[in-house]
Amino acid sequence: MLILGIESSCDDTAAAVLEDGEKILSSVLTSQDQIHSPFGGVVPELASRRHLESVYPVVKEALHRAEVSLADIDLIAVTQGPGLIGSLLVGFSFAKAIAKVRSLPYKGVDHMAGHILSIFLEQDRPNFPYIALIASGGTTSLYLAKSCTSFTLLGRTRDDAAGEAFDKVAKLLGLSYPGGPIVAKMAESGAPDFIDFPRAWLEENSLDFSFSGLKTAVLNYCNRQKQQGLAPQIDHICASFQEAVVEVLVEKTLRAARLHGIDTVVLGGGVSANTRLRQVFFRRSADHNLKCFVPRPAYSTDNAAMIALAGYHSYNHFGPSSFAEDVYSRSQLA
Repeated sequence: MLILGIESSCDDTAAAVLEDGEKILSSVLTSQDQIHSPFGGVVPELASRRHLESVYPVVKEALHRAEVSLADIDLIAVTQGPGLIGSLLVGFSFAKAIAKVRSLPYKGVDHMAGHILSIFLEQDRPNFPYIALIASGGTTSLYLAKSCTSFTLLGRTRDDAAGEAFDKVAKLLGLSYPGGPIVAKMAESGAPDFIDFPRAWLEENSLDFSFSGLKTAVLNYCNRQKQQGLAPQIDHICASFQEAVVEVLVEKTLRAARLHGIDTVVLGGGVSANTRLRQVFFRRSADHNLKCFVPRPAYSTDNAAMIALAGYHSYNHFGPSSFAEDVYSRSQLA
């Protein structure tokens, strides 16, 4: 079976062709970073307009690289949510139109399911069940993955997502967008213990996250430095901020594994491309005798191959989606 995957949940337009839920024949992505960089964040209207311009050539290129045509495709999998409604509508409407004209089945995919299963795009794969930490610009959530189609939400952010916190801290420090990579780069020359920024552990055994207070702590620290006539040491601020985020993400994941008696943890989402997070995730997992899996950055960040993969399994288990279905802004896996 050949699956055409389409992803347009935020500011990246992506398409991929997957064979039998196993082999990636092509994966194409076009970024909008240059468009949104002057604004320090994603502008929804600009994002959806660019998706309109990009979706056809991106899908065409994915088919070309896979050396197949639409006539060879057996299933279309497309992100249905969560995300920006305008952006989602572009990819979702495009996929449904192709499916209707070609008399093909299509499957709407929850973006979170794609991230949870993205590790199966690699050769080294976990066994079920496992704990999945999904950290990105739009969400920070913990799931118990029982199978390719069964996921239980264990905890999620109560305010800012981890990636959102990186972007906001980068903006207040006068750094460029997207903030995650530049903060991580600056952190390489800073001391992670230079500033003791707060960690929001919340209630005892809570698996929820909160990064709004941390962001405010960074702002207050910078303001105090300016009031004292001192120039903020940006590398140290970035390193200390990053360490606070990483520690909470990792320790909450380990807590989830302990509370649910699971011996395997998986990391996914755009923030999982962060080198420091990967290092600590592997080290702390080994300390607790947990098997740890992290997909390569290309499969951690938003991509259409993971959507094709999740759509393949969901279609086989639940059947095709109805043409009456619509996009949604919040994950249906809650």
